[in-house]
Amino acid sequence: MFDIADSNIFVTMKGKKILLGVTGSIAAYKSASLVRLLVTNGATVRVIMTKDAAHFITPLTMSTLSKNEIYTDFVTGNGHWNNHVELGLWADAMVIAPASANTMAKMANGLCDNLLMATYLSAKCPVFYAPAMDLDMWKHPATKRNLEQLHAYGNLLIPVGQGELASGLNGEGRMAEPEEIVALLEDFFN
Repeated sequence: MFDIADSNIFVTMKGKKILLGVTGSIAAYKSASLVRLLVTNGATVRVIMTKDAAHFITPLTMSTLSKNEIYTDFVTGNGHWNNHVELGLWADAMVIAPASANTMAKMANGLCDNLLMATYLSAKCPVFYAPAMDLDMWKHPATKRNLEQLHAYGNLLIPVGQGELASGLNGEGRMAEPEEIVALLEDFFN
């Protein structure tokens, strides 16, 4: 009998290891759908959340969907060290979605004040990032400079969308939809 779960026709990222970074942005709610789509498509997903990300979506939600523990700090409550170097070496691709303006600035300037940034600086795999911010933030010269620097480092931009933003403004700055991010990753791996 034909089983969809055993078919590579529907499991396009089978065996791929994706490290997802989730930052403090209202768009963090989209990361839950992104994890579900990646897992459904055969990827193994580990998630690093910043402390601010947990204000928008819970680690429990992300753990349930990814079927893996969630990384938030260098040291867990029971004294276990989350090795950022190991996490960076484990992944076939790192995806930071949403990538807030704050996180993009840290990436562009090599700031390392949390587990996500330490892992980013240790990653040996391709790094994709999906910005999410308000229109004025997206158009600010500092953001443009950070985008140029991230490009120079070889990071791969997942283009922002246009539409209604959390502020009520309408324009560029929306995080790409999870389906668009998965399609981009599938194209990259194929």
